[in-house]
Formats: sequence, C-alpha cells, structure tokens
Amino acid sequence: MEMGAVLKRMRRRSGLSQEALAEKIHMSRSNISKLESGKLDVRGKDLIRWAQETSSQDILVALVCNVDIATATDMFMQVTRIAGTILIGWF
Repeated sequence: MEMGAVLKRMRRRSGLSQEALAEKIHMSRSNISKLESGKLDVRGKDLIRWAQETSSQDILVALVCNVDIATATDMFMQVTRIAGTILIGWF
C-alpha cells in the first residue's frame, strides 16, 4: 500500500476531514491532499503528528516494523494488558 493511501486511511478512520486534520497538525489542506495523493513526501515529524491526531499509532508501528496492521494492533493490545497487570500489582 502506498504511503498516501495509508495516510488517507488513517485520517478517514478517525473521522476527520482534510480541513480538520490540517488545522490540528498546522498544515494547509492543500498539503494534506498532496500527501494523500502521493504528490508530496511525508516528513517523519509530520507522520508522527498525523498518527497522534488520528489515533493511528498502530498503523505507524505497522509501517515502522513492516508488519500488517492487525499484527501491530495485537502487539499494542498485549503490551497494554501486560502494563495494566504490572501497574495493578504495584498498587
């Protein structure tokens, strides 16, 4: 899957319009469109902000680790469960 398609998927999954996301990450709507269409390369810091504002850290991890999104989501769930168990044990 191309990066632009991934960015679009992240934005749509969060229910944000291009305009709303542009405002959140301090970028023009035009640049959002260019990134999603592959006409502009995304910078690392913009990708991180994009993932944060769209609550798509699982997709970011999948991209970085070169794994499918389902695997990344499962990894997050396991880590969350383990961390919760550890924290509950401390109290």
